[in-house]
Amino acid sequence: MGLDPGLRRLALGTLLAAYPGPVPPDWAVDLVADGLAGHTLFGTNIHQPAQVAASTAALRAGRPDVLIAIDEEGGDVTRLAHATGSPYPGNAALGAVGDVSLTRRIYQAIGAELAGLGITVNLAPTVDVNSADDNPVIGTRSFGADPVRVAAHSAAATAGLQSAGVAACAKHFPGHGATVADSHYELPTVDVPPELLRQRDLLPFAAVVAAGSRAVMTAHIRVPALTGDRPATFSRAVLVDLLRDEYGFTGAVVTDALEMKGAALAAGGIAPGAVLALAAGADLLCIGAKVDAGLVEQVAAEIVAALGDGRLTLSRVEQAAGRAAELAAWTRTADASPTVATDLGYAAARRAVRVEGALTGLAQPPLVVQLHAAATIAEGRVPWGLGPHLNGIEQVRVVAAEADPENLRQRAGSRPIVLVGRHLHRLPGGPELVAALAAGHPVTVVEMGWPASWRPAGVRAFVTTYGASHANGRAAAEALGLTR
Repeated sequence: MGLDPGLRRLALGTLLAAYPGPVPPDWAVDLVADGLAGHTLFGTNIHQPAQVAASTAALRAGRPDVLIAIDEEGGDVTRLAHATGSPYPGNAALGAVGDVSLTRRIYQAIGAELAGLGITVNLAPTVDVNSADDNPVIGTRSFGADPVRVAAHSAAATAGLQSAGVAACAKHFPGHGATVADSHYELPTVDVPPELLRQRDLLPFAAVVAAGSRAVMTAHIRVPALTGDRPATFSRAVLVDLLRDEYGFTGAVVTDALEMKGAALAAGGIAPGAVLALAAGADLLCIGAKVDAGLVEQVAAEIVAALGDGRLTLSRVEQAAGRAAELAAWTRTADASPTVATDLGYAAARRAVRVEGALTGLAQPPLVVQLHAAATIAEGRVPWGLGPHLNGIEQVRVVAAEADPENLRQRAGSRPIVLVGRHLHRLPGGPELVAALAAGHPVTVVEMGWPASWRPAGVRAFVTTYGASHANGRAAAEALGLTR
């Protein structure tokens, strides 16, 4: 026997799915017509603006109030500009500038671009306080390590997005910034008392709730004092007692992707995870990026089965679907602002660049050495570095742990070396290569990752960009005098 049509539609109303390729397949549109809450767009769905607008129009033909979401954080996490890098600096750069009005304008510009393409929900801003230098998944996605500064910029970003008619989804509750593991691969643990969470990690969430954020995303992290052995996504103490009752949030609670190992391993699969998340108080369940019709139907069937065996109550699923529908209704009635020129992003990136030491060693064109750095799943493979901005200057790319310093010095000859990296302090072989090159050769380091306290000895200058977007790369190249 098939699923009860009414219960199937109710279950679908809690799900954010995804589809492969630049054109929505028939099943993706049919599911929207059947009640699916919406789809999330990823880099594989993005080729160029006209194509994206056509895709969102096709989805809207399935149902006018479909939710169309995207991770467009600016900086290191971009879907729209995944082929070139974002024209906006990310949160770390904006936090370094320290101008909350600029942060609001940047996010208003991002929101206006999304609204113009028919996208209604931005799974941003990241409001985690990055209190761990070795955090592998947040880093430059954070406005910084100071909770008060992060809170101010988080509220500004939320206001900017929503002034453009795009719903903000602040993430990752109750705070992913103190982790040293990536929840895409495992379940990180933040073993701190709740009071420390309130003083450090939760301050920005209080700010975005006060700013009217329409949605908040959960974190697949374990906080033993609150969640026990399960991730926060499956914890009623976190999603209801803390977020709703203590902090007064009334919008939609959105899960981080349930396909991530931090959730899927803890639940025994995506479909069981969907049931656990709903039972805990989540409203809109992001399935993930690798989704097909069969997976959506499997998750919906598990939710319906849970209604039958008592794991879920009808009122809880109706409440969740109702909040997803309220989010969709808001996106249809919000007033969009005029588009803001992306030149704003390049100007902001210039303001974020910091130079320690002297750049006098660049009196002649240098050899630019870019160190390979692996991307996280959240970032994806996005071009970064100084390469697109160099004015005929030679650049080589090397793996730090495999590079021969003597060969690089010989290749540079009398030219200085500009060494470009991301998270150099924890890149295998990175600190050693810098030290070897700087011994007897003029070296300038450009750090495009999280600005840790590590500073190499013997270099002429240390340049920090607070991010690796296209805008950050251009700003660094300009500061070094390497552009046209």
